[in-house]
Amino acid sequence: MAVNAFAPDSPADLSDEALMRAYAAGDAAAFEQLYGRHSLRLWRYFFRNTADAALADDLSQDLWFAVADSAARYEVRSRFTTWLFTMAHHRLVDHWRRRRPTLSLSGDSEEARSLADSLFAASGFEPQHCLDRQLTARALLQALAGLPPQQRECFLLQVEADMSLAEIAAATGVAEETAKSRLRYARAKLRAALEELA
Repeated sequence: MAVNAFAPDSPADLSDEALMRAYAAGDAAAFEQLYGRHSLRLWRYFFRNTADAALADDLSQDLWFAVADSAARYEVRSRFTTWLFTMAHHRLVDHWRRRRPTLSLSGDSEEARSLADSLFAASGFEPQHCLDRQLTARALLQALAGLPPQQRECFLLQVEADMSLAEIAAATGVAEETAKSRLRYARAKLRAALEELA
């Protein structure tokens, strides 16, 4: 029996788009693989936009249900991650429309302190170095919290979803030049905040 040398050995070898098509065809393991690849990045995207771990859990769960529900209608028009994070963007917009933001990503919130403390928890560096890195992480989270929502979201779509400028513009419904401007301002503000620590 001849073996196809180009056939993937497992779902781990398939692209996200192929996994989504496999899930639509009834392969539950394909969905598990997609979830394993993207659930943490998606949760961080929601958390860093809301500063509420429970809300990030709810939004993530809602989105994964929507992914499952959309499988039969899924068409490859862009990268899976672009499609996924575009849906995530729409979930955030819907959330903000339903409930005016009463929470912000504050460097003084328990979640922000916990995230900053854990960023370098097991680094193995001496205590002073660990403290310096924790202070840097907290400053970065505070600077991220201080960005206007549109700038923060563009930055997080690039960092968490690894989206291109064109994909960010499409996901947020703005011109590429607007997305580029938002990213430029976000980076400049974050860089300035970190330079203040030096």
